[in-house]
Amino acid sequence: MEIILASKSPRRQELLGRIIKEFTIINSNFDESTVIYKGDPKTYVMELAKGKGEIVAKNLSKPSIVIALDTIVVIDNKVLGKPKNEDDARGMLRSLSGNNHKVYSGIYILNTETGKCDIDFAETTVRFSELTELEINNYIKSKEPMDKAGAYGIQGLGGLFVESINGCYYNVMGLPLNLVYKKLSLLLE
Repeated sequence: MEIILASKSPRRQELLGRIIKEFTIINSNFDESTVIYKGDPKTYVMELAKGKGEIVAKNLSKPSIVIALDTIVVIDNKVLGKPKNEDDARGMLRSLSGNNHKVYSGIYILNTETGKCDIDFAETTVRFSELTELEINNYIKSKEPMDKAGAYGIQGLGGLFVESINGCYYNVMGLPLNLVYKKLSLLLE
């Protein structure tokens, strides 16, 4: 059975490659603005992942397993998406500076042949060190924050700012490796 990753994220592709050697990538082009954040990040991120997975699944012609994920950064119950511009990234990094925030990944896995579906989430708490304006500006100049939720990538230069984490490191990268592995193993039995 073909396995489909409903994501164009190179980080997710790399991580899924640790679990499965062969899979197909199909970008969902899901309109995330159709899901409204109502104050519960867990439900929100699972709805986003489900939306991505369902849009890919309905266009498939042969039985497949569809894996869809979405990752958000939340501080003070506010969702920090990908920054719109450098000023937006600067504001996000200032809010993260010296504080704890949470990273949530929604996971949606569907077996299109059986209709069996698993939807869940992972949660990781991340502590940032206090950042100087020079550190923030230099990081923004690197362009790394511009395509990442919360304006940082733990696997890159942004990792320099992470004081500690409580939970799955790979969740912060966008694919909670252990949880996805367990869920896939159950669906592939």
